[in-house]
Amino acid sequence: MAAARKPGSAVRLPSTRPPTAWITTVIAPGVPVAPGSARRRRYDSGVVPGARGREPAVPGSLDRPGQPHAPHQPGPNHIPGQLRSPSPPPEPLPTPDRPDAPRPADHAAATDELAPWSRADLQQRLERLPPGHPSSPYSPGLSRDQPPGLRDLDSPFPGEKTEQDHGSHPDDPDRQPDAVKADYWREVPRFLRVWADHVCRWPAEQVAGAADRSRDPAGSWRGDGNQYLNPEQHAQAKDEIARVQRTEETLTEHMTETERENACGGWLEGMKFKLKGEDRLKEKIADLSQTSAPDATTEEIVREIPDAIRYTFCAEPEKYKDAYWDIKERLQAHGYTMCYGENHWSGTQYKGINTRWVTPEGQRFEVQFHTPESFHAKQQVTHISYERLRNPRTKDSERRELMKFQQEVCSWITVPDGAADIPSYREEGR
Repeated sequence: MAAARKPGSAVRLPSTRPPTAWITTVIAPGVPVAPGSARRRRYDSGVVPGARGREPAVPGSLDRPGQPHAPHQPGPNHIPGQLRSPSPPPEPLPTPDRPDAPRPADHAAATDELAPWSRADLQQRLERLPPGHPSSPYSPGLSRDQPPGLRDLDSPFPGEKTEQDHGSHPDDPDRQPDAVKADYWREVPRFLRVWADHVCRWPAEQVAGAADRSRDPAGSWRGDGNQYLNPEQHAQAKDEIARVQRTEETLTEHMTETERENACGGWLEGMKFKLKGEDRLKEKIADLSQTSAPDATTEEIVREIPDAIRYTFCAEPEKYKDAYWDIKERLQAHGYTMCYGENHWSGTQYKGINTRWVTPEGQRFEVQFHTPESFHAKQQVTHISYERLRNPRTKDSERRELMKFQQEVCSWITVPDGAADIPSYREEGR
C-alpha cells in the first residue's frame, strides 16, 4: 500500500519499488528480477546500453538531450562468433501489429540453426562463454564437463513462486493455470542479453550519419538527419519552443493534480521527458515546413506537433481500465479535448494506449496509458529498436530482426482485463 501523501503534495511516494540499480544491472549474473509488481515503479533512471534520445516509431518518444550516444561495443577480448552463429537467410518482413501472430517457440526446431532468442539459442550462446565471464552460466573454477555448474535457465529467480509455492503440482487435474504476471520480469535479463548481442552484430555507426554544416549561414540550424532551418525560421522556432515550455508548466500542474486525486491509484511516469527535446522539435518543424505544411507558420506547425508535451500514466493491471476512464474524465474537466486515441493492446510491436489532446489555446499534447510491464518494455527494452526502425539507413535484414525482437518482448506483456475493449478514437474531420 502506498505511503500517505501530505496535502498538496504533487508526488506520491511509493512504499516499495525496485531500486534504480535493479534496472541498470539487470543483466548481471545472480541479480534477481522482481516477479511481482509494486503499486508504483519508477524506471526513469535505467537506460539500456546504447540508448539514444530519439523518437520511437510509435507516438510518444524519449528524448535525452545532452546524453552521449555510447552503444555497447565488443571489448578487446571479444571473440567473434561467441554470441551467435551466422544468421539464417533473410525472411519476409513480419507484419507489424498482427493480432494472430504466434509467439516464437521456446525451443528451436531440429535444424542446424536455432530459433533466434529462444531458450535453446540463448543456452547455446551462454555455453560458449568461458567460466567466470560476467554472463557465463558456469561458476568460476568449473569446467564444461561439470553440468551441475550450469544454471538452469528455467529455474525460478529468488523470491519467485514455484509450483510448490502455489500449492499444486503440474499434474494435478484441479490445478488452475498460474497467472503470467511474473513472466515478463523473469524474461527481462534474456531480452537485454539479446539486445546486447544485436548491438554487437549491428554497430550503431552503421546507421549513423554526419551532417555537413560548413556552409550554413550564421543563425541557421541543421539537424543530424540533415533537416534545415534558415536563420529566420530558426529564430521563430526558438520563440515557439519557449511558448511550449510555458504551456507545459500549466499542464503539469493539472497532471499532478490528476495523479493525486484519481480514484484508481494511477501515477505519472517519465516526467523528466515531458518536454520533447529542442533539437527534436526543430527537426519536426523543419520536416513539416517542407512537406505536409509548407504554407503554415511556425506557430501553427508547433501547435500541431502532438507530442511536443507528453505525459505517461501507469496503473496496475487490475485497475488499468478504470484508471483510463477516471483520468480521461478528469482531463476533460480541466477543459482539455481528446482528439485521438489508439489502443495498441492487440498489437505485436507495442503495448499501451496513446491519446492526443488539445488545450483551449490550441496546443496539442500527448498522454499515454501503461502498466508497469508495458512502460518498462517501451522505456528500457525496445526504445532503441524503435529508433533504428525509424532510421532510413537501417538495412532490411536488420529490420527483420528488430521486428522479431519487439514481437518477442511484447508477447510476454500481460494484457489487463478489459484493456482490449477500450475503443480507439478519431475526432471527426481528422
